[in-house]
Formats: sequence, structure tokens, C-alpha cells
Amino acid sequence: MLHLTAPAATRPEPRTRDADGMAVASFILGLLGLLVLNLFLGPIAIVLALVSLWRGTSRKGRAYLGLALGVADLAILGIAMDVSNTVSWSL
Repeated sequence: MLHLTAPAATRPEPRTRDADGMAVASFILGLLGLLVLNLFLGPIAIVLALVSLWRGTSRKGRAYLGLALGVADLAILGIAMDVSNTVSWSL
């Protein structure tokens, strides 16, 4: 019987593909968190980046950028709260 599936070496494993998606999502959420909802999007970006690195993503650069942007989200929130002497910030 002839099998029409590709060899296992050419197909990415679902775990790696999921990790790649998490790395990209971390980057996008971290970037978006610089503008809005940084209290929520920053930690989500950090967690997604760490999980994608733990799962062995092939997009390590995106995961590290997402991690850095998530930390920057929280740092910007802290600085803005300190400057305005409030619990939140607004433009």
C-alpha cells in the first residue's frame, strides 16, 4: 500500500509549531502592551515567551523580544505610576 504522507523529518512537530506561535504572540502582545493594557499584556507576553523558550521554539529572537517587551510594559507602567502618583496612568 502506498502512503502519501510526507516523511517525519520534513513535518514540524506540533509542539515546536505551537512554541513558534507562542513566541510570535508574545512579541505582538508585548508590542501592543506598550500602548494599552500594559498591566495585563506585559505579564502575558512574559509567560508566553518563557513557555515558548522552554518548549524549544525555533523563533528564539521573537521570544526574547516578547520577553523584553513584556518587562518594558511593566517598567513603563511603574514609571508612569510613579510620575503621576496614581495607581494607573493615562495620556
